[in-house]
Amino acid sequence: MNSSQAQALLSKWHKTQLLLPHRGIKPFVPDTRRYTKANLKSMLEKYGMVYVKPERGTFGKGVMRVEQEEGQRFAYQHEEKRVEFKNVEALYASLSKKTGKKSYLIQKGIHLLRHQKRYFDIRVMVQRNAKGPWESTGIIGRLGHPRKIVTNYHSGGTPMALEELLKSHLSQSKQAELIKKLNALGITIASQLQKTYPNFRQIGVDIGLDRSFTPWIIEVNTKPDPYIFNQLKDKSMYRKVISYWRLANEKKKVTVPSEDKNKAKSKDKNNSKDKNNSNSNSNSKDAKKAKKAKKAKSS
Repeated sequence: MNSSQAQALLSKWHKTQLLLPHRGIKPFVPDTRRYTKANLKSMLEKYGMVYVKPERGTFGKGVMRVEQEEGQRFAYQHEEKRVEFKNVEALYASLSKKTGKKSYLIQKGIHLLRHQKRYFDIRVMVQRNAKGPWESTGIIGRLGHPRKIVTNYHSGGTPMALEELLKSHLSQSKQAELIKKLNALGITIASQLQKTYPNFRQIGVDIGLDRSFTPWIIEVNTKPDPYIFNQLKDKSMYRKVISYWRLANEKKKVTVPSEDKNKAKSKDKNNSKDKNNSNSNSNSKDAKKAKKAKKAKSS
């Protein structure tokens, strides 16, 4: 994958557009639009709650939950801070100070399932080796920080075994059915993206479950962190994930940075100069000795 393709895959908007044509994926993609005042207003009227997030970003940074409350009041939460507004114009003005000139998206809000009054979502790891088919190698729950709106581990979320988070909601047989469905969805997503980008080898699919257990694709990460699985007590899943991760990364050539190359060239050049100077000095000394010997003989 070249650098321009890698940059394109960092765009949440671009990845969403790649997924929508697939009939088996489209029903699970939340309504996602570009961040504008008109889109913000219409989506709040339609859904009541949305997420405003950077088009390019990681670790849940910059994500804001925006709500339209009763009596035409509005509010948004960013990290642990919540701010209220009397109208959508004031809301948009405040949000736009946060977004600045960066590109942001608005995504339909999902009322996620909870565990002990805390929201959680799911990471599905999908990987393949060079010649083999896609395989779901790991699935893990992410329990959000009690005062934050994101579940990401780097933002205070807690990785947990998915079965632990689901046991108060579903029987063991229903859990198994759901996990099978989530794994299959992850593989379908990877296969769809592979049509455009045939060389990538792994993705992490973030999925939220609503109160009817419908899966919603929150985000697809093309550079997923494998180490979240090391937080589980049972290390078997982590061992599988990390083995595929190493296979995917071992093909990348480790090159000497250009600065180091230039240093190496300069060093070789200097060594060559020193060697030439040494030879020149040695030859000069020999010539002087020969000249003195010649004078001694003539005298």
